[in-house]
Amino acid sequence: MKREHKAINRRHFIGTASAAFAGLTVLPSQVIGGLGHRAPSDKLNIAGIGVGGMGYRNLKNMESENIVALCDVDWKYANRNSFREWPTANRYKDFRVMFDQQKDIDAVMIATPDHTHALPALMAMRQGLHVYVQKPMTHSVYESRILTETARKYNVATQMGNQGNSNEGIRQICEWIWVGKIGDITKVDAWTNRPIWPQGLERPQKEMRTPKTLDWDLFLGPAAYRPYNEIYTPWNWRGWWDFGTGALGDMACHILDPVFKALKLQYPSSVQGSSTPVNTESAPNAEMVIYEFPARDNLPKVAMPPVKVTWYDGGLMPPRPDELLEGQAMGNESGGCIFYGTKGKIMCGASSANPTLLPTSDMAHFEAPEKIIHRIPNATTNGHEQDWIRACKETPQNRVEASSYFEYSGPLNEMVVMGVLAVRLQSLQRKLLWDGANMRFTNINSQDQLRILASDEFEVVNGDPRFNKKYVTLSAQQAAQEWIRHNYRQGWEQI
Repeated sequence: MKREHKAINRRHFIGTASAAFAGLTVLPSQVIGGLGHRAPSDKLNIAGIGVGGMGYRNLKNMESENIVALCDVDWKYANRNSFREWPTANRYKDFRVMFDQQKDIDAVMIATPDHTHALPALMAMRQGLHVYVQKPMTHSVYESRILTETARKYNVATQMGNQGNSNEGIRQICEWIWVGKIGDITKVDAWTNRPIWPQGLERPQKEMRTPKTLDWDLFLGPAAYRPYNEIYTPWNWRGWWDFGTGALGDMACHILDPVFKALKLQYPSSVQGSSTPVNTESAPNAEMVIYEFPARDNLPKVAMPPVKVTWYDGGLMPPRPDELLEGQAMGNESGGCIFYGTKGKIMCGASSANPTLLPTSDMAHFEAPEKIIHRIPNATTNGHEQDWIRACKETPQNRVEASSYFEYSGPLNEMVVMGVLAVRLQSLQRKLLWDGANMRFTNINSQDQLRILASDEFEVVNGDPRFNKKYVTLSAQQAAQEWIRHNYRQGWEQI
């Protein structure tokens, strides 16, 4: 049951105070037209949607403000921490009910499974609420584009939850590259140790009884109906196509972030995917994706030629650079990337951690260039969330946008989930040409078909192996259109 919330409705509150020679009117930061400015000391009312896992950590980094509402489809999972931490916050299972009933909300944190990021974010922004969304920003290319455009339309403060975007490392990498430290860059390799959850799975045949504390229909949200099974949630949803985006979606927003920012990338011109067996239900255990980007406008001290970016996951790794010593680690335990320039190389770990020139001995005489990118206070602790909160309290006219606001992170996320498309479309056996402005592949026609693994059974009979692989055939054009822009389940607002 929803607890009665007795807090003052601050979204409609107008405070006045005297100032020298003038009166100062303080309005909520969501007022249409951005006429007011929320004083930094005036706390936001924040609602959390998806608060059982990463959402709890995000809210802890936001608890300088008022946590007034908690929404989660699984109240047992949410009760591990968030419900206990903020017992006076109103509780909901359906974010649509929350938006309809609770009118004192100023900002929303969303950390649900990937497939339910876009709709609550869109609904919140339409109400003038500021939005923080965990990575990946959305499940599809089209959803990313819509959220970017909606944030721009409603002038709200936004942030994607790729915390490394606020850290020192990404700023150092940009500044080193922009002054031409390693010359013009034509190649980047990136990798991660993910997945660390089950992938390459077929849909379970067994239907289980849904726990009383879980609203399974709300968990499915806009995704097609399927019977409940404990293998899907919590946490393991990442490996299922209907709910997650696999290792690429989970980690590329962290690892490809410095690549996207430092090289000023936008839409790739082409993409190719290859992987271990990929089926209709689940992401593969390991994959490689090759993105190609056209030349961009040159900077004063470095050119921006065409660049090839190659992604590896599931234990796959790029070739080791010759400059690395024997036994010297590439990146960190979660992954990393290497920039190949005409004058040298830069390597970093996941989330832009510990950037270094290669060979690392070159750092002994390295003179860091001038710091030209704004630094985020407490970036490695709660700085990413607090930078968004700071932006929420500023008027649109005077706002310094948060580091990973949707104007930046929307195109970044489009690139990431395009890689997911490449893996799912790999049976076409071609380099896929991408028209980014119109969100479509230009070399898939109505006659093209996908042949995708549906079932892979294996047994040994009298000492002999028996294989039974079953495939489905799909229209490639229709499948690509669906994966670029999902058709939502009936009863859910279509984006």
